[in-house]
Amino acid sequence: MLIRRAQSVESEMMTTNRAPAWMGAVLKAAAVYNVLWGAWAVLFPGHFWSLVQMPAPNYLFLWQCIGMIVGVYGVGYWVAAGDPMRHWPIVMVGLLGKILGPIGFLDAWLIKGAVPMRFGSTILTNDLIWWVPFGLILWRAYLTQGARRELTGEPSSALDVRSALAQAKTQHGTSLTELDTRGGLLVIFLRHAGCTFCRETLADLQRQRGLVEGAGLTPVLVHMGSDESAAAFFGGYGLGDVARVSDPERRLYRAFELRRGGIGQLFGPRVILRGFEAAILNRHGVGGLQGDGFQMPGAFVVRGGKIVREFRHRDAADRPDYETLACGIR
Repeated sequence: MLIRRAQSVESEMMTTNRAPAWMGAVLKAAAVYNVLWGAWAVLFPGHFWSLVQMPAPNYLFLWQCIGMIVGVYGVGYWVAAGDPMRHWPIVMVGLLGKILGPIGFLDAWLIKGAVPMRFGSTILTNDLIWWVPFGLILWRAYLTQGARRELTGEPSSALDVRSALAQAKTQHGTSLTELDTRGGLLVIFLRHAGCTFCRETLADLQRQRGLVEGAGLTPVLVHMGSDESAAAFFGGYGLGDVARVSDPERRLYRAFELRRGGIGQLFGPRVILRGFEAAILNRHGVGGLQGDGFQMPGAFVVRGGKIVREFRHRDAADRPDYETLACGIR
């Protein structure tokens, strides 16, 4: 009976995870297009400029570098075409580029007047026609990850906070309930190690840790990866000794009522702009996905098994001030 049930679940999961054939076809088409466009820019760097009737820049090798980058995206799309539900982060990065590209063109054309309208002649085929199919692939991936948890028997009802704290164990085997008795907790829920905002969070906590502990709170980092990977990751920010809880099944996340984010909360204009600031300007970078990439983060002050203060992110780009949260500053 158990074997039949396991086989049934596995069959359902395979059906749920299987992307429609058109998604793989779209990604392969995007791959071919990108490789051809990139080869055109590399092999004939002056051709585009003659088509738009603009003088070629003095440093054509930079245009060729852009061509190489576009071609590499094509390789990524071809890989993603084999399993769009698994490789959805590649699709997400591609869609972000196809959104930011036209925004940059509009800024250069309408606001700065640095280029003529004809400079954007390739935006339709480079960017706009891919918005809808790439967006649908991401939406399907969002739904698929939720369906997988239901099929694997993950409990639909969350534990209450007090019970969840008692069950959650740190890397040292100490329950969060026991830590709470030492003066309270600042529980920080992360999204995943690859998220640039989570890296920003760790940098912020590193700077404000003394203030948090000075308020009598024990900081706790909750993540969805393995403890081994978290130890190395947090250690890079000088937080290797901070209490951490591996929660791949998201029991603590659900107990604190942290939901999965919508498309706007994860990929909206504000998130994109803040992501550029955090990843590039502030050099936090990005990394590989571990856990549910759609999970929303949050931060909570807990005393006596109860939430006394909280910060619930409106979107992935929200940035709490841990001193304010820990000390209750209004």
